[in-house]
Amino acid sequence: MSVFTPLQREELEAFLAPYQLGRLHDFEGIAAGSENSNFFISLEQGEYVLTLVERGPTQDLPFFIELLDVLHRAGLPVPYALRTEDNEALRTLADKPAMLQPRLPGRHVTSPNTHHCAEVGRLLARLHLATREHTLERRSDRGLDWMQEEGPSLAMSLSEDQLPLLRDGLAEIAELKPKILALPRANLHADLFRDNVLFEGSHLTGVIDFYNACSGPMLYDIAITVNDWCSHPNGEIDDERSRALLAAYSALRRFTPAEAELWKPMLRVACVRFWLSRLIAAQNFAGQRVLIKDPEEFRHLLSARQQFHSALPFAF
Repeated sequence: MSVFTPLQREELEAFLAPYQLGRLHDFEGIAAGSENSNFFISLEQGEYVLTLVERGPTQDLPFFIELLDVLHRAGLPVPYALRTEDNEALRTLADKPAMLQPRLPGRHVTSPNTHHCAEVGRLLARLHLATREHTLERRSDRGLDWMQEEGPSLAMSLSEDQLPLLRDGLAEIAELKPKILALPRANLHADLFRDNVLFEGSHLTGVIDFYNACSGPMLYDIAITVNDWCSHPNGEIDDERSRALLAAYSALRRFTPAEAELWKPMLRVACVRFWLSRLIAAQNFAGQRVLIKDPEEFRHLLSARQQFHSALPFAF
């Protein structure tokens, strides 16, 4: 179970009282998270999610709250921080920053089809368009600089047959960094995996877990999303799902020639990012009752992206 900080009922009831949402019926830890402690909270007035923030600089938390407020006002199906009777959105519980949010309906899709991917593409375009003109600035703590800083030391833990793949990936990032930073920007989810999107049937009902959100190149967000939603088990891109996602996105925001030029490298950059972060998680949480996602998945994807030849469609 991915709950780093367990809670007692009495302390939780005291924390919830200022929201004036009625009596606590029940609560349970959410096993799916990998970075924060999350709980389903059942109160008289509805169902909610409580997050205790375990990782990252606490000074960034107002950014997340403001971003979700912006997206909520734009009509996107996102969680947002509820306020207490004193208008507090960010509070403390068990000595950790804590936020209470509405629980969104729906379930995760494990085997997406083209319709699911089109829905995700539209959602991602709406997110970018909602923030492109007035981007809230936050530098990612898992960005290009971080990859270049952490990559060489993590490479030392790899086997000899894996090492060249990571070294080549890091060299490509160093070479393309100026071009990547010059791409069109907005606020990014930066972690739009299948386990962060909710569906009821074929209808997308929610996007969750914005704790990697940042400002940056929109193409990077798209690459992260395509790598997870549109890959076969062997790591290759599923062309039908990829076209569906990119076509739905492009119907709302057209890709630029610079984005088309960097599409294939950006897919590899996104693989490097999650290969490295998963290697760190595997080292830091080995032996603990915490969900650890397999780093090998992204080594496998990065290897498959070396031979990827499809171009970014719909660019002008």
